[in-house]
Amino acid sequence: MSPTPSPEVGGAIAALVQGRHQQPHDLLGQHLEPEGLRIRVLRPLAESVRVRFEDGEVLQLEHEAEGVWSAVRTGTSRTMDYRLLVAWGDGVEHEQDDPYRFAPTLGDVDLHLVGEGRHEQLWTVLGARVHTYDGPLGQVTGTSFAVWAPRAKAVRVVGDFNGWDGRVHPMRLIGSSGVWELFIPGVGAGEVYKYEIRGADDVVRTKADPLARRTECPPRTGSVVEDSTHTWGDATWMEQRAQRDPHTGPMSVYEVHLGSWRQGLSYRELAEHLVNYVTDLGFTHVELLPVMEHPYGPSWGYQVTGYYAPTARFGAPDDFKFLVDALHQAGIGVILDWVPGHFPRDEFALARFDGLPLYEHPDPRRGDQPDWGTHVFDFGRLEVRNFLVANALYWLEEFHVDGLRVDAVASMLYLDYSRRDGEWIPNVHGGREHLEAIGLLQEANATAYRRAPGIVTVAEESTSWPGVTRPTSSGGLGFGLKWNMGWMNDTLRYLHEQPVHRQYHHNLLTFSLMYAFSESFVLPISHDEVVHGKGSLLTKIPGERPEQLATLRAFLGYMWSHPGKQLLFMGCEFAQPQEWADGRSLEWWLLDHAAHHRVHALVKQLNTLYREHPALWALDGEPAGFRWLDADDNTGNLLSYLRNERADGSGDVVATVVNYSGADKDWVRVGVPRAGEWEVVLDTSGYDEAGTPSQAGVRLAAEATPWDDQPYSVTVRVARLSTLYLAPVAGTEPAEPTLSL
Repeated sequence: MSPTPSPEVGGAIAALVQGRHQQPHDLLGQHLEPEGLRIRVLRPLAESVRVRFEDGEVLQLEHEAEGVWSAVRTGTSRTMDYRLLVAWGDGVEHEQDDPYRFAPTLGDVDLHLVGEGRHEQLWTVLGARVHTYDGPLGQVTGTSFAVWAPRAKAVRVVGDFNGWDGRVHPMRLIGSSGVWELFIPGVGAGEVYKYEIRGADDVVRTKADPLARRTECPPRTGSVVEDSTHTWGDATWMEQRAQRDPHTGPMSVYEVHLGSWRQGLSYRELAEHLVNYVTDLGFTHVELLPVMEHPYGPSWGYQVTGYYAPTARFGAPDDFKFLVDALHQAGIGVILDWVPGHFPRDEFALARFDGLPLYEHPDPRRGDQPDWGTHVFDFGRLEVRNFLVANALYWLEEFHVDGLRVDAVASMLYLDYSRRDGEWIPNVHGGREHLEAIGLLQEANATAYRRAPGIVTVAEESTSWPGVTRPTSSGGLGFGLKWNMGWMNDTLRYLHEQPVHRQYHHNLLTFSLMYAFSESFVLPISHDEVVHGKGSLLTKIPGERPEQLATLRAFLGYMWSHPGKQLLFMGCEFAQPQEWADGRSLEWWLLDHAAHHRVHALVKQLNTLYREHPALWALDGEPAGFRWLDADDNTGNLLSYLRNERADGSGDVVATVVNYSGADKDWVRVGVPRAGEWEVVLDTSGYDEAGTPSQAGVRLAAEATPWDDQPYSVTVRVARLSTLYLAPVAGTEPAEPTLSL
């Protein structure tokens, strides 16, 4: 007959099996009592349980109640290693380890840092982490599960390893940290799990792990134990990255949605095809739309449910590391889109994680995002800020990512963003600025730049918020670069006009130089411009197809020479006419058509010229890097300007002439700062399948005729809807140039 437990023990067992016990280790495991060493284990549905100790002695346990088994080894005054021998009625006695004999896997320092919101490597203590321990009975490998759920009444681990039976593995709450923890021997990489949480509202919910480093492939929502075995081969890249300054170096970015670039490719397949393609085109970086796990595959991926896990749609985390590694070894940087502003309401993820708003702000006037039907993080809560700052570092450190582009920064900065009067709460000063979100962005940027030298953070910020790229030490947000949304909107509006009407909109091209150096900018032609009925970049341009293609080529030449880094969404590099659609790959067959292949070839040449000419990037953020030659020829739809490598005018220099009119300019005088010969290094009209005579390769002798406020000038033919670059030919300058006045 089973022994009758004491009322105290009986009550603890009842709480345990009902999922209400916060300290199962106080009941289970081994404990010294006056009579000796008590062993108490939880094995529901077992027929018998024995314990084999490290000294070889075997003890039969008696069933107390509700699947709890117990006995005392009398005369024993110390704890010891042991194993369980469990019979389930299958005729076999199974040897198992006991999760409740292990001390917590989080140390006091870790718990202190978690509580303070200052654990910069949070992923090393929370989530599921494989551990190995040595002991008298041999090595034990298993997984430590740890999750922050401060108001939960109880938390249990469920998974394939326990038949998704929450009774088997209740977790312990460690002090006042809000962290629940359990080490489960025998659970290894690849095991699927979730947390069964009895919330503050007494409702039991099954939740994915917020710190899961791997997930099941959607639509499945389980978390997966991950133990990386990837060996990095990008040491040279990482060493050089730490010495580089991406803000003053060349950066032309190819923006990619992995699921539709070429459908059906895995991370490892992309490591061949995407790497080869980007290498051939000459882009310096790729920017990947969110790879963090998200529930709806056809989307862009901005509603993230797994902040620490690359989407399983294309492979495992090590496969994604393989892709980043391959890009680095090919000399290509990797920027990831990062979404710290909001998260979806999916029941299995972060929303009401412990039964009440936890990651989201509890007041819907701050905790709900009306545009996207999502929740807004509670940026003022230290643990939530820690979750986000550590997440940024996780991708930079664990995946060697070279930069983060932060989505929808404006929605974070303003408390009244997309809200009417009465739908938002002012800050403590009565203003509309979201002070806690500003603090989060500043902390994330400052910490990222401190811990990962050579990286870059980029803001998608659509307002005129001051100091986005100013250092946090000077009161700025601390981003390295900012998307120039004003340039993008103005330029696309201009291109939409018929050439005959562009003279009335000339200011749309010149206005960007009024603020081009107020921040450090990226010029984005991004995914946002080719979706939701906006059409492709090509079809935004009026006219027949030849005029559209010519204008597009002229625009690309203009874009690559304008102050700022460049970002081009996939498909634009070969003038895809169709706007983006989630259900198909890019229209790669267009590259078999000469007209589209020529656009592709132009982008390749632009990237080559861009790398070769420091004038096009060295002083991107400084007025000295740019000088107008002629900004006022609105009736001719003509622009011309200089780009300089150095503030004193020495070093590399490139003159750009853009003709957005529908008429050839057979004779255009262009002011240049030096004597000698100037070569036309780019003529976008040369990519016209109509066979327009190209000026590319033509050398022009600079005349001592001042023009455009320059001491010399050249004359050149500029075809309709085309862009020219001119660069001085080294060694052709006269020893002592003479000016004619």
